[in-house]
Amino acid sequence: MPETHEADQKPLSFDLTRQPWIGVLRPNGTQEELSLREVFAQAKDVRRITGDLPTQEFALLRLLLAIAHDALDGPRDIEHWARLWSDPHCFAPIAGYLEDHRGRFDLLDEQTPFFQTAGLRTEKNEVASLNRIVADVPNGEPFFSARLPAVGRLGFAEAARWVVHAHAYDTSGIKSAMAGDPRSKGGKVYPLGVGWAGNLGGVFAEGRNLRETLLLNLVAADAVDFGAKGRRDLPAWRREHGPQGAERPPDGLCDLYTWQSRRLRLHADADGVTGVVLGYGDPLTSRNMHTREPMTAWRRSLAQEKKHGEPLVYLPREHAPERSAWRGLASLVADREQNRPEGSDPPSQLRPGILDWTARLVTRRKLQRGFLIRARIIGTVYGTQQSVVDEVVDDHLTMDVILLHEQDRDYATQAIDAVKDAELAVNTLGDLATDLERAAGSENESPRLTARDRAFAELEGPYRAWLTDLGQAEDPFEQREAWKAQVHTIITRLGRQMVADAGDAAWQGRPIPAKQGSVWLNSALADRWFRARLRKNIGQPSSSDQPSGTDSAADPSPKVHA
Repeated sequence: MPETHEADQKPLSFDLTRQPWIGVLRPNGTQEELSLREVFAQAKDVRRITGDLPTQEFALLRLLLAIAHDALDGPRDIEHWARLWSDPHCFAPIAGYLEDHRGRFDLLDEQTPFFQTAGLRTEKNEVASLNRIVADVPNGEPFFSARLPAVGRLGFAEAARWVVHAHAYDTSGIKSAMAGDPRSKGGKVYPLGVGWAGNLGGVFAEGRNLRETLLLNLVAADAVDFGAKGRRDLPAWRREHGPQGAERPPDGLCDLYTWQSRRLRLHADADGVTGVVLGYGDPLTSRNMHTREPMTAWRRSLAQEKKHGEPLVYLPREHAPERSAWRGLASLVADREQNRPEGSDPPSQLRPGILDWTARLVTRRKLQRGFLIRARIIGTVYGTQQSVVDEVVDDHLTMDVILLHEQDRDYATQAIDAVKDAELAVNTLGDLATDLERAAGSENESPRLTARDRAFAELEGPYRAWLTDLGQAEDPFEQREAWKAQVHTIITRLGRQMVADAGDAAWQGRPIPAKQGSVWLNSALADRWFRARLRKNIGQPSSSDQPSGTDSAADPSPKVHA
């Protein structure tokens, strides 16, 4: 626990409502730290929150949203939200709220330390290194850290950020048992999973400044369903901890966004934080939380349905580091009806509730066509039974809100189909790489994978630019045709280069089995097949950029798919 200052014997204090500790980025590119009061007061003059890691930004945003929800008592519905959106001083009441609860926002308070448990200790009175909560120093593997050999001390501002992050993203694994924890076995508690946000493929809507970002993610009470009637939704600083290990559902967004997935206590002196006591806190299953947790997409799990004997199970859809956000557009903009033909099974995936909420705002004309949002995508990839952090995902996709309109789906449909155009073209280029390898007498799959990776990389920038402009187009179908022509040009150029680089063996070729007999496959024939497939998959562009040498030969080759 915090020690007192030897000179004056006053208890240590670090008031998060008045002391700067949240990193922010200004529109001019400068960075600084602000207190909680300053963050809300200056939100329109802040571009966004920054963190030591992107996951820290996500965790801190959820903290700010919980404060806003509780202080503003809402929004109760879409009309209440619209009044907040139009009021430049909508966050003014938060200053009084923070003053009223100021004692609960002191990081070092002896009785109610922020996001901590007073008097927390392990059964053996151990105090761990700060490596346990600083996520950029994997415990036991600090080989690439600038903090070698360990984190010996943290300033109070940085420690506060890592405390919030630990509840959201702490790793799993065996942890020391806290005194009195009924889950203790030999002084240890065996793996119970990562912090709540670590289960999510985090998604939030980002506006032009922090004020817009906070409001865009301030979901109305009637947009989520926690199924709990009569229980008041309170954030962590306004509720008492229940018994260790006791399971309960969250009461609302304030509760969920500040979920205490760990029991934690900092040890500090007057110069900073020196150690931490960290153990498991409140368990929370991610199964079928799709009506409650709005900041992730969801996927149906047939395996979990069978395991638990339930007719329908949705789990958070985690981010794949190797897959850029634009390739997963369908999971962000396609609503349930677009994924579900009439009379069919429930949808295999659900877009994030935060984008369902944005869709309501667009459809009810609270946000106008032409307004651009960035869908920020943040998540963690864990390794070795979730006991270490392997990778952090941070990506974004800028789109016109018209893509989310519930009654005007043509824009979203064309945007999704444009991704499919790109995938078909990339597969075609991969087929060319395979054919060139076969012509040279090799069955190596590496060139195919390399070709696909390069093609997706070449298409990413043009697609993002095309998507940003799509909402301004009068005819989304015409824009789709323009995109297909652009894809054709890019993929044809890459294919032409691959043929030129194929080498003498591929140029000479060799016989391969065909539907009738055999065919002499060389780079020239592989090129003709490639052009015919590309034309079949995405059509014949009408632009003057179409490369010469197009051949309409039929494709007799065995099909090779990604």
